[in-house]
Amino acid sequence: MTRKKRGLSGLFSDLTGAGAPGLGVGDIAPDLPLKLHTGETVGLHDFVARGPTVLYFYPKDETRGCTAEACGFRDAYEDLQEAGAQVVGVSFDSAADHQAFAERHRLPFPLATDDDRALLEGFGVPLVAFRVPGRVTFVLDTRARVHHVFNSQLGIHKHVQDALEVVRGLQQA
Repeated sequence: MTRKKRGLSGLFSDLTGAGAPGLGVGDIAPDLPLKLHTGETVGLHDFVARGPTVLYFYPKDETRGCTAEACGFRDAYEDLQEAGAQVVGVSFDSAADHQAFAERHRLPFPLATDDDRALLEGFGVPLVAFRVPGRVTFVLDTRARVHHVFNSQLGIHKHVQDALEVVRGLQQA
């Protein structure tokens, strides 16, 4: 189980109104509904029971950083799947916006709409500039236990790299 130091990226989060996430390594994630862009709604605990889960929060569909992050997870998706993991992206965007974003960038994983902010609040994800979700990635095991938290607005590619490393570690455990 790892928790990354916040460094300069954490400092940037602090400067934009985003602090450390509420859930930490070892905590059990709350069983909240995932409202997926596919139209399906599934309980988080039912979803993670299928395999380790990378749940990443991001500010907004079709923005430069968020597109780069989503495409990074897309490009690593096969490796994540080989390690037994599934991926879910979460933002405030609507299901229709998520659908268009997923199609445009060929995302093979679901995006969850957090229009009521239940996921954001349940995981304690900070708001950036007091408006949109911060960029935070959680790796959960099949019991919804948090094994990794990475909070960085600027370390976009590190979210993917760290998640893959942690998931591979879970596979070996």
